[in-house]
Amino acid sequence: MDADGSNKKKSDNKKNDKKSKKDSGKSRWTVQVFFISLILSGALSFASGEVLNNAGLILACIVLTAFILLGIGFDIIGVAVTAADERPFHSMAARRIPGAKEALSLIRKASKVSSFCNDVVGDICGIISGTTAAVIVTRIQSTLSVRSALISLLVTALVSGLTIGGKAAGKVFAIERSTTVLQFVGRFLHLFSRDKKKR
Repeated sequence: MDADGSNKKKSDNKKNDKKSKKDSGKSRWTVQVFFISLILSGALSFASGEVLNNAGLILACIVLTAFILLGIGFDIIGVAVTAADERPFHSMAARRIPGAKEALSLIRKASKVSSFCNDVVGDICGIISGTTAAVIVTRIQSTLSVRSALISLLVTALVSGLTIGGKAAGKVFAIERSTTVLQFVGRFLHLFSRDKKKR
């Protein structure tokens, strides 16, 4: 076999190795997401269930608001990390600004971070919001001593409107202020970083 044929074979082997590693990484991430979703969903469902078990109408509304805001917040992070530019954070990291390295790490893992924030946390918050909305409907009906499909319809429409509208506004904010969002997230993550603990 000539040199060109040998080089081509080596190049093909390298490409196949890279492809198999990439496929393996995707499979591993899929399994990780499944277990993360399972654990996180179970923990949040249990916590909200315990709080809502004997909760009144006001507390149920507070829990609902918290999960809607949590879903919107993580959606903003998920969009910001895909829209952000690395260059400002390279400059910040050079000046040793806290959170810059963490923000760069998030950008470099944008697809995974976005998947976790938008799909995992977002979907879990949506499911729990729906369950909490059902509890609120029950509380309103027992308070008014009236059982009406209209109450259920109004509460569901309100929750959907707040969630969808909040995420729509959050996406615009995340795209326009992606650097600011990741600065904030990076600073928060820096509080738990090893570099900070070593100081």
